[in-house]
Amino acid sequence: MKKVEKGEAVKIILKVIFYTGAIAIASTSPSFVPRIMPKLIKYASYRLKQNKKKNKKFYNAFYYLKNRGLVEINYKGKQMHISLTEEGKKKAKKYQIDDLKIKKPRKWDKKWRVLIFDISDKHKIKREALRGKLKELGLYQLQKSVWVCPYNFQKEIDILRGFFSFKNDEINIITASSIESDQGPKTFFGLTK
Repeated sequence: MKKVEKGEAVKIILKVIFYTGAIAIASTSPSFVPRIMPKLIKYASYRLKQNKKKNKKFYNAFYYLKNRGLVEINYKGKQMHISLTEEGKKKAKKYQIDDLKIKKPRKWDKKWRVLIFDISDKHKIKREALRGKLKELGLYQLQKSVWVCPYNFQKEIDILRGFFSFKNDEINIITASSIESDQGPKTFFGLTK
């Protein structure tokens, strides 16, 4: 069974609250965290058997996030609402970016996705960070600002566009049936016969 480290517990909690928006709990006891952590884990699709040691890690991680100002708790009657602060949202988005992966279908549809971007020097740092992430995602660099992939990655680019606050006209994806010099990309992606 996978060991849950404190850092991983923090990441799970942030991502769950980020994806769900907020969590509401009927609270009648101050010891709600041990009861909510299994629910958070379930929402995050983590199928861990609960034991006191893991509950303690999630309990500590939750209070770490609260003390750092990344989550906030509001009470409305007997309902407790847990949500992310703006800083918590930034941290959760960073985890979302770190976990991005392009899904490879079983069979290639014989179409190329060509990403082109034109980002001004004013945003050079973000542009270079985007380049690094495209490389990390496994895209093939055809030219300095032109990247190619045989698989659909629109969702991943939309997430990156939002994270870096790029405008729609700064990053574009073209779907093409052929690339004139496709031997390099085909070899790179293992699509040669």
